[in-house]
Amino acid sequence: MDCHSKNGNIYETTSFNMELFFELSLDLFGVAGFDGYFKRINPALKKVLGYPDEILYGRPINSFVHQEDLEATVETRNYIISDGTPLLNFENRYITHSGDIIWLSWTSVPAKEEGLIYAVAKNITHKKKLEADRNALITKLTQSNEKLKELTFTTSHDLRSPVNNLLSIFSILEESTMEPSEILEFIELMKHSTEGLKNTLDTYVDNLSQKDVLTVLVEQLDINEVMDKVKNSIKSLIEISNTKIVADFSATDQVKFNRAYLESIFLNMFTNSIKYAKPGSHAIILVSTRTSNGSTQLVFEDNGIGFDMKRVGDKVFGFRETFHNNADSKGIGLYLVHNHVTSLGGKIDIESEPNNGTRFIITFRN
Repeated sequence: MDCHSKNGNIYETTSFNMELFFELSLDLFGVAGFDGYFKRINPALKKVLGYPDEILYGRPINSFVHQEDLEATVETRNYIISDGTPLLNFENRYITHSGDIIWLSWTSVPAKEEGLIYAVAKNITHKKKLEADRNALITKLTQSNEKLKELTFTTSHDLRSPVNNLLSIFSILEESTMEPSEILEFIELMKHSTEGLKNTLDTYVDNLSQKDVLTVLVEQLDINEVMDKVKNSIKSLIEISNTKIVADFSATDQVKFNRAYLESIFLNMFTNSIKYAKPGSHAIILVSTRTSNGSTQLVFEDNGIGFDMKRVGDKVFGFRETFHNNADSKGIGLYLVHNHVTSLGGKIDIESEPNNGTRFIITFRN
């Protein structure tokens, strides 16, 4: 120690050790000038960035920063230069010589008298990738949960129609004295209603058993076939309510859509028109197809009590929104229809006036 002090070599030894520390450290060290250029970079940082020295020292630091982080980087650098406050854990992305994107976390200390910024960085690219994977997983789980919740709403709501079908038949059986021939007719209605209930259950069990609930199968569908299946499932309800359904699919009888969704749309549209028929009148439902700007449209019209659209507005498709004093209204049917259509890139419009019926126009994605 005395030897070092005597010859003044303690400073030289310290300087040598610091130089060795700078060169051999696995941490990323850099010295930048207030002019925005690197003045010195240790081998560890050079290795991470991958550029030759003439590029690292010959180009401004901003040229290595990812475009999306450039504004924040410039603002932060200007702040520590003007304020003289050390910067802790500032994260930004750099573009390496090979074109890869890396995340660096910087701790920087400005030295105003020297016009330099001394910085230490940590490569946190792996950490950021883990965060991105975690966030993607959370997003997928959230979407899965929403899809499962939607399936639950759809199943519970759409099962009410075939069940009500059966209840309607039993109520008539209790209230009437029928001839043997009439009993056979009601047995046939019960058979149709039970088959409709089974088909509905089968459809939703199939949906719930899918490995990936986020995957919604889209296929070419025969609209007539889908409509007939739904009509058969609520045959007794249609007959008991004396509902008239008129269909015209001359424009097109095909649509690319999800089968379960389209069945649910027909079911909800038909049962809503029956439920909201004018008092003392029978429901008349017109369902047709047309094309508009290359897109297929499915139109449902009825002669029911309608909506006051100025009062209702977009709330008509809201969850649990009800607008009529009907004990059977749950505010789920139109919510489901809207969800089915929009989730596959389509849209649904509504035209209605009080006591003047309602028209729903469903536009499918091309």
